[in-house]
Amino acid sequence: MTHPLKAVLEQVGPSSCPTTHNFHCHTICSDGSLEPLELIQQATELGLQHLAVTDHHSSQAHREIRAWLGQQRGAGAVCPMVWTGMEISALLKGCLVHVLALGFELNHPALQPYNRGDAVVGEPLRAEAVVKAIHAAGGLAILAHPARYRLDHDVLINEAARLGFDGGEAWYDYDMQTTWSASPLICESIDRQLGNLGLLRTCGTDTHGIDLRGR
Repeated sequence: MTHPLKAVLEQVGPSSCPTTHNFHCHTICSDGSLEPLELIQQATELGLQHLAVTDHHSSQAHREIRAWLGQQRGAGAVCPMVWTGMEISALLKGCLVHVLALGFELNHPALQPYNRGDAVVGEPLRAEAVVKAIHAAGGLAILAHPARYRLDHDVLINEAARLGFDGGEAWYDYDMQTTWSASPLICESIDRQLGNLGLLRTCGTDTHGIDLRGR
């Protein structure tokens, strides 16, 4: 069965973030500054269509966000489509990277080792183990900000493709500006490589502060 998020990601481009799509942001449930309700309220006010909250090793924010969304939609409000998300540390080709788990079944047992607030150690830290767990939980495995690591993004993306990753974060603000803007040259290069490998592309602000339009 095709994952429903794939059709959404196929429409993502350089102008999608931060106005309509944001698949990478954080709350106080990891290292962010926004309460979960503050984040979803702001996302709704901004008119976001699709959102994933990706706290580090925590899906705790989703319960509160889902309850709020249920109330709002019950009252007829227009709200973003919120996809489950979590940012997981992993070793990829000996390099510590971050993997975005998107659209997985909340509280699925396969992801419980990664959902305890801290990175795992040993065999479960290997990227192939992380990808296997994400897929077992019905999610997509995305290589976050491929150009922020000690190994070149082309090496990491090729290895991610070999291990069965579903995609990578193509559009990202590597300059970490106050207002999000994709870093053109590096993002275009990543986008081309992902496309040539048949991988999905995502975008996200990686917000840790109080404004979803920036980091």
